[in-house]
Amino acid sequence: MSDSASKDSPEQAEFREYCRTWIEANRPPDPTVRLPLSALEIMTTEQLSYLQAWQKAAYDAGLVGCDYPAAVGGGGRKDCQRVANEEMLAARTPYFPNIIGLGMAAPTVFYHAQDELKERLLPRLFSGEDIWCQGFSEPGAGSDLASVQTFAERKGDKWVINGHKVWTSLAHFAEWMILLLRTDKSHKYDGLSYFVVPIRAALGKGVTVRPLIKITGETGFNEVIFDNLEVDDSYRLDELGKGWQVAMTTLLHERGAGELQTPRAGGLKSKGSHATTAYNLIDFARSAIRDGHPAAQDPLLRDRMMQQLICEAGLAQNQRRARVPALLDHPMRLQLQNKLLASEISQDTAALALEVAGASASLYLGDPNAPAGGQWNLAYMNSYGMTIAAGTSEVQRNILGERVLGLAKSK
Repeated sequence: MSDSASKDSPEQAEFREYCRTWIEANRPPDPTVRLPLSALEIMTTEQLSYLQAWQKAAYDAGLVGCDYPAAVGGGGRKDCQRVANEEMLAARTPYFPNIIGLGMAAPTVFYHAQDELKERLLPRLFSGEDIWCQGFSEPGAGSDLASVQTFAERKGDKWVINGHKVWTSLAHFAEWMILLLRTDKSHKYDGLSYFVVPIRAALGKGVTVRPLIKITGETGFNEVIFDNLEVDDSYRLDELGKGWQVAMTTLLHERGAGELQTPRAGGLKSKGSHATTAYNLIDFARSAIRDGHPAAQDPLLRDRMMQQLICEAGLAQNQRRARVPALLDHPMRLQLQNKLLASEISQDTAALALEVAGASASLYLGDPNAPAGGQWNLAYMNSYGMTIAAGTSEVQRNILGERVLGLAKSK
């Protein structure tokens, strides 16, 4: 029995056994296409269809949205999403494609939307039938999110939106967008409002989605341009001018510090892909030849790989601590710390793998001589997205310093 399982309530223990039995009986077949490292890099309809089918099956079985009320499509349980997540992670099931919907849009809609909108949007979000994207960053407003300039002008019970969003993951497949924009140009924070926008239905009629090709060759990122898009006022979340407060709900959950847990599956890897952990790095070093010998025999590399193992073990223990209420002396400390450390540890592990590969690290996906099929190169380049997303590492350190440690604001 795992440490988490030993602390289950009777309801959680019963639900855990149900999850385990259901997963064993309903594990999806191996994908026929290579899956990307995460849902944020989904490029093809084949990848999306495979992952959507899995999310729909898991939702129908009650493993997604467990802790949301039944009235909005949830399972009506208490602290059971964690149990489902643990069992899916242990079974290494495929990940869910609607990562932005589940982790950011769902809690924001739940806490800030009118009941009718919650009941309409959340069930199809949980099931993965409607993919969501996030309209926050702009060409001139990234880390300084409150400087967004996408503007909505009111016309009766409608709003006319004009502006430009960028780095919009999954916009090429999204039905809906969570959108932070400006409704008053005279106030920086109080001039912001928050909407949900049906962008798929508006393609070519006020919405343009353009792919941004990353250095990896993937096209999961996009830019989205709004040109006189009309939306109904019923799509506004919370009060006018409260967009910054609503955005904080989104960001807290994106950083793992919100009250509602995000459904997380196990991250099944398909042909040509693999996990990028320190344990996998050690296996890689045993087969990578440097100066005629396995890289794992190099004492300096061995020491650095052990350091990565220690970091990963420490992070895992920190994540366990975040589930103990008595240790949460500050509601954001451990979760924000975990987001910061997880992204940087993953980046450091991938960077070390390129050193292990040596000169052959220059070979990439598709090259038959690329070490590990070029997956470590891909992981390293993609890792920078994780140290930027949800606030850069520098922003995370400022938040921890100012709001948790009480240090003076940086200038």
